[in-house]
Amino acid sequence: MSARNSPHASGSPPPHQEHVSRGANPLRRTSDRFESWFRALLMLVLVLGLPVAAISAGRTAYESSMRTVETQSAQRHQVTARLMSTVKEITGGREQAQVRWTDDQGRARTGTTLVKAGTAKGAAVRVWVDRDGGLTGPPMSGLNATTTGWFMGGMAALGVGAGFYVVRAGMGRVLDRRRYARWAAEWERVEPVWSARFRR
Repeated sequence: MSARNSPHASGSPPPHQEHVSRGANPLRRTSDRFESWFRALLMLVLVLGLPVAAISAGRTAYESSMRTVETQSAQRHQVTARLMSTVKEITGGREQAQVRWTDDQGRARTGTTLVKAGTAKGAAVRVWVDRDGGLTGPPMSGLNATTTGWFMGGMAALGVGAGFYVVRAGMGRVLDRRRYARWAAEWERVEPVWSARFRR
C-alpha cells in the first residue's frame, strides 16, 4: 500500500497517539492523578499563603511592639544618679554597682545598676526609673519593634513552609502505603498463576 493510500496519510495522528496526547495515560493510577492535583493545590496555598502569613504576623508583631514602645516611653524617664563606690575593673566591661538618686517626690533612693568598670565613686551616671521612682531598664526602641516584626514575619514564613513540607510528605506516605497494599493484594492473586507456569 502506498503512502497516498495510507489511512493516516492526511496527517491525522493514529488513534493511540491521539489518546496519549490528551494525557489519558493508561498507566497513570487514580492515586497518581490525586497526588498531582493535591500537590498543585498545596503549591498554590504556599505561593499565596506564605507572603500573607509573613506580612500579617510581622505587621501584628510590629504594631504590638510599637504600642509597648509608646507605653514604656511614657512611663519611664532618665535621672542622674551618683555612684556610691568605685567600680573595680574586673572584666573590663560593665559591673553591678550601688547608686543614689532623688525621685520626683524629693526622696533619696538607692539601687543597683550596671556601670562602666573603672568609674570613680561620686561620678554621675544616667539611670532609667519608672513612675514609682524605681530603677528599670530603658524603654523598647523603634528599632526593637522593627526587628521583632521582621523576626515574627520570618518565623511565620518558616512555619508555613514547614507545614507545606509536612502535609506533602504525609500525603505521599499515605498514598504510598495504599499503593503497596494494592500491589500486595494484586500479587497474591497473580503469584499462584505465575508460579504454576514454572511447575509444568
